[in-house]
Parts: sequence; C-alpha cells; structure tokens
Amino acid sequence: MLVSFTSCKEEAKKVIKTEPIAFTKEGSLKITKSETDSIIAQFDIEIAETDYETQTGLMYRKGMETDQGMLFIFPDVAMHSFYMKNTLFPLDIVYIDEHQKIVSFQENAEPFNENGLSSKVPVKYVLEINAGLVEKWSLEIGDTIAFERN
Repeated sequence: MLVSFTSCKEEAKKVIKTEPIAFTKEGSLKITKSETDSIIAQFDIEIAETDYETQTGLMYRKGMETDQGMLFIFPDVAMHSFYMKNTLFPLDIVYIDEHQKIVSFQENAEPFNENGLSSKVPVKYVLEINAGLVEKWSLEIGDTIAFERN
C-alpha cells in the first residue's frame, strides 16, 4: 500500500532583501610624500574603531569611489592582520604606525581571500583603499597621513 501526502497550500519562499551598505563620510585624510612634504592623495574616509566596525570593515559592499577609503583606528599599537572574507572588491591595505607614518602595505588584496594579511610591524592605524592606488601614487614606507573627523 502506498500513501502519499501532499499539501494543498504551497508556502511562499521568503526573500530577504538587503540594501547596499552606503559609504558614510566621517572625515578626510591626506597622504604626504616624506621626501617633498607634498600632498599626493586626499580621501573622504569612513572611520572604523568599534569592535564591530573593525571586524566588519568593507565587507558586503560593492565598491568605493577612487577618493574614498576606510580608516581603522585601534586602541593599541600592535600587530594587526586583515583578511578579505566577504569583501567583494580588491583593496590596497596601508599599515600606519602611531606617528602616522606608513610602515607597510599589502597591494591588490584579493576579494574573498581568507588568508591573513599581516601588518608585519606594530601599527595603530590601517587605511583600506581601492586596489592599484598604492602603485598609482607611488606610496612608500615613510610617507605620512593626517586625518580630521567631520
């Protein structure tokens, strides 16, 4: 004997719609060439400093404009490592010490790559910008940043 049960009512599938995460300008940042003391780049920045903000970063975003970046401000000077989990576009990651000097960087970090990208030395700040900008502006270790909050 074969018994079959079917539902007369089909349940509608639930679709969760999420809005894209918009860039929120929270300040501005300038990068200055160490040798000439000339400004080589300026950005509108979003600032990440809470645990949630620093852990989430630019995840789930579709991209940024060329003149936008995210500045991470840590409460301590320490080795910090980043990864690209759930990050949809490539980034240059610039590591900055407590004196606001660039001390290392990772260029063209690949989207979705979960390998750790270490600062290699203790840092206080990290700047994430679109991939290719470190090379475009010939950023070097020793160049400096200055930022202001809105």
